[in-house]
Amino acid sequence: MQSKDNIDVLLKKFILNQCSKIEVDQVVSYFQGIKESSQLPSVEEVLELLDEKPILNEVVANRIEHSIIKEVQKDKKTSLKKKLQFWKYAAAAIFIGLITTTYVFKSNTSNTPLEVTPRIVNTIVPGKDKATLTLEDGSLISLEKGASFKTKNAKSNGEQIVYQNAKSNPSSIKYNYLTIPRGGQFSLKLSDGTEVWLNSESQLKYPVRFIEEETREVELVYGEAYFDVSPSTNHKGAKFKVLNNTQEIEVLGTEFNIKAYKDEVNIYTTLVEGKVAINTPNLKQLLTPNQQSILDTQNNTLSVIKVDVLEVISWKEGVFSFINKPLKDIMKVLSRWYDVDIIFENKELESVEFIGTLNKNQSIDEVLSIMKSFSLNNYEIKGDTIILN
Repeated sequence: MQSKDNIDVLLKKFILNQCSKIEVDQVVSYFQGIKESSQLPSVEEVLELLDEKPILNEVVANRIEHSIIKEVQKDKKTSLKKKLQFWKYAAAAIFIGLITTTYVFKSNTSNTPLEVTPRIVNTIVPGKDKATLTLEDGSLISLEKGASFKTKNAKSNGEQIVYQNAKSNPSSIKYNYLTIPRGGQFSLKLSDGTEVWLNSESQLKYPVRFIEEETREVELVYGEAYFDVSPSTNHKGAKFKVLNNTQEIEVLGTEFNIKAYKDEVNIYTTLVEGKVAINTPNLKQLLTPNQQSILDTQNNTLSVIKVDVLEVISWKEGVFSFINKPLKDIMKVLSRWYDVDIIFENKELESVEFIGTLNKNQSIDEVLSIMKSFSLNNYEIKGDTIILN
């Protein structure tokens, strides 16, 4: 096994495209030989070497990912939020950067630094915190990072909007809408303390204030949302329900994710903690943690599978985690986040699967370059359109 000093030198050379074939093999062998995740360089140590943006060999990346997942799952007593925080930074250490020159590394038998072809700059940028708030009188307010906003009921710092829980009980319910465009994300705290994270191309309808002791209801009109619900014990037993046009979710626990996009047939409800009941006009299903219900809205069928919740909700932590997902599904996710149109010129690519973890702050070029190394044949970027061929 390489000493720590030696591997630090090799890692830096690897990142700077200065490894010979033998040295690349040594780096790969080093990670292959690690059996305990505690022996890995810390996330901080790896990030310290990322100034020049690394190019990770597939074997290296997979080995690091395996060890990180093992670390995340090792301590069952660690709270989910701490696990997700670790996952967020670990993912940045795994896949930040480009993989397009991986095979060039393998063929370089000298110690001569390799030249990387400059990239064509495009105008496609990652998504950011932004939303449109529709007030009860129909007024539209633009929310975005760096811009604060305040009403008598709520205030926003540009990343989250927080509603106040007034002491007096409202005589009637007034609703606001929070709409997230393509290329956006936003979070809010409802007046009962429930927190909601909204993904790109989503809309939530909710009361400005809930009526005490009555069921607390919100509606995910479309899109994807993660809920951390304030328990009914804090609200005199008042239940919490999430509605959409085909199902109703009665919350018996705290944290869950709903994915219900307009252009998708299935609605996915994933339980992280607690318990929820899925209700449709003809079906009812209880979920326990790590279960996901899949409601087929065309055939009105409901199935339940076991899932890795960290993969499902990684979007909330600034990470895309794709485990054997077909490119057709992955490109839907990317099109929403980067606000682009994607055309499959080669239809056979739609069913090709990809496994990988991507940082949501990466450029579209970096993301596509990584995927090209594993799954894509080629791609072109023309304005706001990506062509896969």
